Amino acid sequence: MNFEGTYVAMVTPFNEDKQIDEDGFRSNINYLIDKGVTGLVGAGTTGESATVSHEEHQKIIEILVDEVDGRVETIAGTGSNATSEALSLTKFADDAGADAALLITPYYNKPQQHAMVEHYRTIAEETDIPLIAYNVPSRTGINMDVETIVELAKIDNIDAVKEASGSVDKVSDIYRALQHEGLEDDFNILSGEDSLTLPIMAVGGTGVISASANIDAKRMVLMVDSILNDDYARAIELHYEMLELIRALFIESNPVPVKTAMNLMGLPSGPLRQPLAEMKDENLEILKKALKDSDLL
Repeated sequence: MNFEGTYVAMVTPFNEDKQIDEDGFRSNINYLIDKGVTGLVGAGTTGESATVSHEEHQKIIEILVDEVDGRVETIAGTGSNATSEALSLTKFADDAGADAALLITPYYNKPQQHAMVEHYRTIAEETDIPLIAYNVPSRTGINMDVETIVELAKIDNIDAVKEASGSVDKVSDIYRALQHEGLEDDFNILSGEDSLTLPIMAVGGTGVISASANIDAKRMVLMVDSILNDDYARAIELHYEMLELIRALFIESNPVPVKTAMNLMGLPSGPLRQPLAEMKDENLEILKKALKDSDLL
């Protein structure tokens, strides 16, 4: 499967009792589709996957697939630090009709590089759904090597990596290594760092899985499409238009500022689940200013 464009890492809206707000989730899905996004990601990090139950995780995937109804691509977050659990969730997403699954590298237990290859291989061999590996060392404590990512690219069903190491140099090295193996057309690199989407795509990336697009999907879509159409002048303008807002949306742990911004904008979001807590007052003011400066408040 080819992954190209703007994919939104969706929040999971909760009601006052901190249960899934199904109507709100469906509303957000339609809101983002109307903004022209390529696809939607449910039950990922931005969706507070770490604090939803297994049953809730499955419910989020079911709602996403049902409400989208084939209008855009659906990607289910199915990663875990236990291969057996990641496999179970990925099989569920496949059976539910999701177009792809996003799997974070196993966290906390810090598997070796060759062990990560086998983790993903096990899941790929036992499912048919296209897989996206997710490298985000700031959250997991491990960083997939370039060589590891190239090994994943050789496995059937593993079609992309969401790269959030924060290094454009690393993306360059991944793309060059894929070229050396003749895999650059069969394996996509997606930005996992909203503020680095422009440079990542400039060196071989094909799109972004974006948390900030919950807030400003229109401009993110325009920027990504501009890059894909080789209109870098327009893409640079949009990059700088969004930059301060993106920084404000990551001033505290994701998805705290994103959910706060959505509440301020009147979009379904609701409270956070512990251990996340509300923003500090001084950071909230920075976020409000960025939203106002972006004409979103």
